[in-house]
Amino acid sequence: MIPEEKKGMHGMRVWFLLPLLFVLSACSDRPLPFPEAGQELVVLTHAGPLTYDAEGGMPVGFEHDLVELFAAELGVPVRFVLISRHETRERLARHEAHMAAGWFSPVPSKSFVFSDPFLSTSDVLARHEDALPLRDLEQLQGQTVVAQGSRQYRVLRELQARIPNLTVRESRADTPLDLLADVASRKVEIALIDQAIASIGQNYYPMLRIGLEVGEAQPIAWMFPADGDARLRERAQAFIARIGNGRALAMLRDRYLGHLERLRPMDVVVFIERIQNLLPRYRELFQRAQRETGIDWRLLAALSYQESHWNPLNTSPTGVRGIMMLTEDTADRMGVSNRLDPKESILAGARYVNILKSYIPESTPEPDRTWQALAAYNIGPGHFNAARRLAGRKGVDGDSWLEMKKILPLLARPEYYSRLKSGRARGGEAVILVENVRLFYDILLRHQPEFREQEPGIENS
Repeated sequence: MIPEEKKGMHGMRVWFLLPLLFVLSACSDRPLPFPEAGQELVVLTHAGPLTYDAEGGMPVGFEHDLVELFAAELGVPVRFVLISRHETRERLARHEAHMAAGWFSPVPSKSFVFSDPFLSTSDVLARHEDALPLRDLEQLQGQTVVAQGSRQYRVLRELQARIPNLTVRESRADTPLDLLADVASRKVEIALIDQAIASIGQNYYPMLRIGLEVGEAQPIAWMFPADGDARLRERAQAFIARIGNGRALAMLRDRYLGHLERLRPMDVVVFIERIQNLLPRYRELFQRAQRETGIDWRLLAALSYQESHWNPLNTSPTGVRGIMMLTEDTADRMGVSNRLDPKESILAGARYVNILKSYIPESTPEPDRTWQALAAYNIGPGHFNAARRLAGRKGVDGDSWLEMKKILPLLARPEYYSRLKSGRARGGEAVILVENVRLFYDILLRHQPEFREQEPGIENS
């Protein structure tokens, strides 16, 4: 028999070892089992504008959303494990996840297998606008080019075979946007980067110049351990085949890539200058409006910039006035006594956006619900509701902003507006407003911190 004292010590040792045993089992080299009901899909990913971006609060990203759709089809929750990109292969080989989703291009491997591609992209050279232009790849002789990601590194190593003295260096920047920030600040002279991410980066750093395309178009796919459960990859294949030409994938393309070419570089330059020089005057007012309405202050600032360029005295030929460009009827409805007072105007505009969102059916998901409310802010709820009805008559999904972008311009065509009680409307202008606001909001998310209520006595930085 074990003495009572030793029994207690023995029990303590068991409880002490349990966490260690759990850690050891989690690091097992055995493949994770297929995620059944009640389990979770574990996915490795890394930070980036198209993979996993949590700067706005809730995580978003093209691949984040696509994986969420896949997990919903499996009927299980998904757990994302955020790691550095260069760790992916090692950690997936150790079976720390079922799969990896990180804007990867398939390469021959004995250790990993890839899904069929769901997108294709290409690689481009990014430089500062003050650098000498590159007209052909032979000008890379003697240059150092920084690669972002293993795909770009492989492409440049192939170029080394025919371009003398080309030096290739792999970036350790946390995200591809951080690499573009290094190019914009001249810490890096030339970088090879994914074209889609470069397009996003140009809106954050307008001094970037995107030049030559290097190599052929590359597919984007998910990565699985070769010895993992084959059923998961088969389900992923079926999922990708089903959505390949469907609305779900088109909506993701529109959400993350569809609004990127609306602004000219000079528009972005001016906007960033005004973020630094003009926005500080009104930041507190936008944050007060967020406190009352729950709408991100940066979205309100983006809407206000699109409407008035943050000019509280702005007046349109139609009589719309103020920093939020309120009509007289809307101002009266919101209890505004002076539309030229930015304090009154900003709060009223924010409240009005919430009212317009309440008019949008609950079946409309975010962020489409917000984009539709902003379109109604531009043309009025009557005209926007007419567009929703027109969408229904044409058999179009009115809950989708992607579809409503096609319907709204029809309100300016007589064969359509002549049948509507609300009459003619410049629906195309509403689309432009929303797409520009989306871009301005993206830029503000990158350059301005979110606002959080602080405890009494603690100031916001």
